[in-house]
Amino acid sequence: MKLLTKETDYAIRAIMSLAGRGDGVVPSRDVSRQEGIPLQFLRRILQTLIKAGFVESREGANGGVTLKADPGSIKIADVIRLSQGNIQLTECMFRKKICSNRKTCVLRKRIKKIENMVTREFEDMTIKDLLRDLEVQDEA
Repeated sequence: MKLLTKETDYAIRAIMSLAGRGDGVVPSRDVSRQEGIPLQFLRRILQTLIKAGFVESREGANGGVTLKADPGSIKIADVIRLSQGNIQLTECMFRKKICSNRKTCVLRKRIKKIENMVTREFEDMTIKDLLRDLEVQDEA
């Protein structure tokens, strides 16, 4: 079971990379190299982040991408939803049909409780928080 997809991981890393560079415009190729994200995959992720208003693109010889939103306003939960949809630990599926026991399943009720706790944690976490954690980690 994966809680976060590779696309979500890459999106968070790309945003953090841009946030760490300040207001400057950065070629996507540089972000790709720095973060070890395949360039074509990164470009697709950046298009999604641009549409969401987190990142801005600039054309031309000195073009590239820059962070548009304040790192303190970018919730990790929002990036997760943007990249992979709602946080879910299970789909409760059986042979591609929704389980008929879904409403009364006691395990599902427990899983939903855990999903809600995880979602709240990600709602309270921002890119700025992760950058701060990274600084503390580098100092140690």
